[in-house]
Amino acid sequence: MQDTSKVRAIALIGHGRCGKTSLAEAMLFTGGKTSRLGSVDAGNSCLDYDDEEISRQMSINTAFHRLTWKKHDVYLLDTPGDDNFLTETIFAAAVCDTALFVIDATLPVKGQTVRLADMAREKNLPTLIAITKLDRERADFFAAAREVKNILPFKPVIVQLPIGSEDKMRGVVDLISQKALLFDGDKGTLTENDIPADMLDDVALYREQLIESAAENDDELVERFLEEGSLSEEEIIAGLRKGIGEAAVVPVCAVSGLRNKGTAALLDILCDYFPSPLDRPAIEGIDGQGSAIMRPCADDQPFTGLVFKTMADPYAGRLTIFRVFSGILQGDSFYNATRQVSERFGQLFVLEGKEQKPVDAAGPGMIVAVAKLKETVTGDTLCASQQTAMVLTPPAPLEPVISFAVSTKKGEEEKLFASITRMLDEDLTLRLTREQQTKQVLLSGMGKVHLEVVGSRIKRKFGVDMELSEPKIPYMETIRGKARVQGKHKKQSGGRGQYGDCWIELSANPGGGYEFIDQIVGGVIPQQYRPAVDKGIQEAMERGVLAGYPVIDIKVALVDGSFHNVDSSEMAFKVAGSLAFKKAAQEAKPVLLEPYVNMTINVDKEHVGDVMGDLNSRRGKVMGMDSDAKSEIINAQAPQAEVLSYATDLTSMTGGLGSFTVTFSHYEEVPAQIADKIIAARAADMKEEG
Repeated sequence: MQDTSKVRAIALIGHGRCGKTSLAEAMLFTGGKTSRLGSVDAGNSCLDYDDEEISRQMSINTAFHRLTWKKHDVYLLDTPGDDNFLTETIFAAAVCDTALFVIDATLPVKGQTVRLADMAREKNLPTLIAITKLDRERADFFAAAREVKNILPFKPVIVQLPIGSEDKMRGVVDLISQKALLFDGDKGTLTENDIPADMLDDVALYREQLIESAAENDDELVERFLEEGSLSEEEIIAGLRKGIGEAAVVPVCAVSGLRNKGTAALLDILCDYFPSPLDRPAIEGIDGQGSAIMRPCADDQPFTGLVFKTMADPYAGRLTIFRVFSGILQGDSFYNATRQVSERFGQLFVLEGKEQKPVDAAGPGMIVAVAKLKETVTGDTLCASQQTAMVLTPPAPLEPVISFAVSTKKGEEEKLFASITRMLDEDLTLRLTREQQTKQVLLSGMGKVHLEVVGSRIKRKFGVDMELSEPKIPYMETIRGKARVQGKHKKQSGGRGQYGDCWIELSANPGGGYEFIDQIVGGVIPQQYRPAVDKGIQEAMERGVLAGYPVIDIKVALVDGSFHNVDSSEMAFKVAGSLAFKKAAQEAKPVLLEPYVNMTINVDKEHVGDVMGDLNSRRGKVMGMDSDAKSEIINAQAPQAEVLSYATDLTSMTGGLGSFTVTFSHYEEVPAQIADKIIAARAADMKEEG
């Protein structure tokens, strides 16, 4: 069994295409875990191995691997950085002891990184920043470090300085040991050397800042620093470790993942200064009696784990992936405290890229998987037994922000929806709903790319095509005026005829739904026929007179009529009611209604004006504003038709810094010029449908 004090669970985090996977590949190669340096661009990465990831050259799933470095077991979780897949990153960060933020030295810090950095800071997650791609043209270590300091919610401290720049980068200066570490070939190895003379001033300046940061984490070190003006290497290390463990200090180092420069020094920092599971706070949960309980992350505690990902493997079946927080898991069963059931499993695995390596036991900090569980899903807590059960609070998935109608070839609908249901188990951000009015099945997710990837997976795994189309807007119709009309149905066909005659008064009933009032005096329409008039009106309301949309918020009074002793029937009066409604609706100033949604938009102060201007262009209305420590919160209402693609547009407007939620609000009248276009388009569609 491994030594828990030498376990490191690390999530690589950063915006899309910042170099996370390339850095992780370099770390694996340097650690001797792989025999070649995998490349995202070449499509031979051992972490981005999914067909969709290879074709898109981006991480879609959290990828898992492990390596051994100086007797430490390092578990790497390479997370996606694209907005479409950030829930994967949130769940991965929740089960790791260290966040390794990867910053591209050639590009600004993007919104996704800011959002994830806020999350890491809120959770006091120990963090290391690796400024990468330093051997690229226009790479600037110091500019990137300034951006980190000015934009991200961390207190960064530079612990390495690059030697040389762009393609002339040839090593780093370790500010703690005051040694130059020169790159030796492409295997990640380093050789010690003297610090270049032209860097001595910079080294002195940044080492002074490093010492101050290390001292600030310990009162004794502060006193020592004030008295002597410096600290020993051992004291610097002690101060750094304390600050890192408390997430008060964030070291910044210099690397290039693509060409494997500096990864050995990076691994040294992770293993020497960053916490093991034993150093992390006790986990908090709820016991079987509903009381709060704390459990240390130690070997001698009862086994406790959290399921943070479920995925389908073509060979092993459904894989359940979880982090062990406390205790040792051995044997072939555990207790699912969330669902209160026992589960048996065949084999424990450690994931290494697309391969699974069997292990006999798992301890704190380990990321492991089991196959083919019956009840367990993402977010469940696993425990040793019912007697030691506690339920941990899993992270909340992001709410879906965009919806598309899904369809497939005729005859394959059942297969498609069964496939989507399987995908819902793997991806907690997906929602499947049915829009009653439009009769469309809607799949909701984090963006169009997200849903396209889901479709590709369904095609590959289940052999069925999933087509996406823009959802139809569930327009409604109502009236703004009044009308009194007759509806008469009279038919003679040689035998018994049909006769139904009714007079109705139609008026608006704003917000009141449909209301039918029987005002018949005497027996001009027998009692048994009056409900048929009501039914005929309600059926006619399903297709309004303007564009065939359902009619809402009207009041109908049945005021007069006549009947025939022989020819009258419920069916005749039902037809009469339908005719009366259609005629009355034409006369009562019919109007088209559209759904409005409530929007809560979180955006940084810099982009508030852009967002509000954009809302105005979408016929939106700002209902109020609020703010918190990090962002401005805009509460608005807008027509649903105008915000179908808002997720993509908001990302473009704010550089990924904005987020929003949407809920249905109410219906409002469509402006006349827009209504005319909708009615004309609807007429063309109805003609085409026959």
